[in-house]
Amino acid sequence: MQHLIDFTDNRETVATFTVHGRLARPVPPRTKPSIGEATATAAVSDGDTTMQQTAAATGRTEMRPVKYHYADSFWCTYLVSVFAASIAETVTYPLDLTKTRLQIQGEAAATAVDAEGAVKKLKYRGMFATATGIIREEGALKLWQGITPALYRHLVYSGVRIVTYDALRKKLRNGKETFSLWQSALSGVGAGALAQWLASPADLVKVHVQMEGKRRAMGLEPRVHSAAHAFREIVSRGGVFGLWKGSVPNVQRAALVNLGDLTTYDTVKHFIMHKTGLPDCHVVHIMSSICAGLVAATMGTPADVVKTRIMNQPTDASGRGLLYKGSIDCLQQTIGKEGFFALYKGFLPVWIRMAPWSLTFWLSFEQIRASLGASGY
Repeated sequence: MQHLIDFTDNRETVATFTVHGRLARPVPPRTKPSIGEATATAAVSDGDTTMQQTAAATGRTEMRPVKYHYADSFWCTYLVSVFAASIAETVTYPLDLTKTRLQIQGEAAATAVDAEGAVKKLKYRGMFATATGIIREEGALKLWQGITPALYRHLVYSGVRIVTYDALRKKLRNGKETFSLWQSALSGVGAGALAQWLASPADLVKVHVQMEGKRRAMGLEPRVHSAAHAFREIVSRGGVFGLWKGSVPNVQRAALVNLGDLTTYDTVKHFIMHKTGLPDCHVVHIMSSICAGLVAATMGTPADVVKTRIMNQPTDASGRGLLYKGSIDCLQQTIGKEGFFALYKGFLPVWIRMAPWSLTFWLSFEQIRASLGASGY
């Protein structure tokens, strides 16, 4: 009996077994692997570099292969989201300040008394006029007044909302590849509400600091001098629970905003990739983030107006508001005195801010995760 083994390729190891004379028990042939098997084998043996090269060559139109990496861990995702949010907040903060000043116009707390005792309204009316007025009367750097508590807020808010949405998405998906719209909406609402409730104290401090420039311009005595002073004043007047003044409309707004932001971004991103065949690239991120910013601004502006007015109203010695009993009362007074469209005061700067904020955040977030070797979000 003779055995003839022919190795035709040293790397692919294709072997045949031939017996002359009669059949014997064959040795199972080692067949040439398929294209998919060869790609998978090469990716495992050559590591992440080969995996990335293979994905680039095929044009990645789906999420990256599931492979645990430290960049996919809870804390890494948390820190990356906070860093990306800090970049976006710094770039777009002047628009947030302008939006807050616009939303306060027209309410009783934003009126001044002249030398003769007559009540006069604020002269700022449009976004551009408000921004230029701040620069002219208070200085250009005042456009970033209150950014410190805003960055403190993102230490909690952005990290919690991203990791919570990711956890809820994995839980509701339950191993399936599909993720329905109602599941995405439920995850966005839940993540936004929890994150904002935890971050409400920093948001309240931010609003108080933002309004001090206007009070000084109106000739009024400043209520607070810094973020730390604002924090102490809030606690001294309303106790620890006073830090959550306005948290109900705050949470409502965050739930609506994240329903627009997280849900829209996630849904539109995968819809574009699935329908157009585009890879998970900057073009997809830009289109998804623009849609997310528009939907978030449309859904969140009314709640944002109510939230800002409740947080900015003066309080008595026990910390109770002097102008509004609650979010419903503020909503009714705003519509009754100023009309329905008063709820959309500041919509243009809200949208103009949310579009670049969402764009900057998601581009930074996705790029940092990709550079660390994490899977697609």
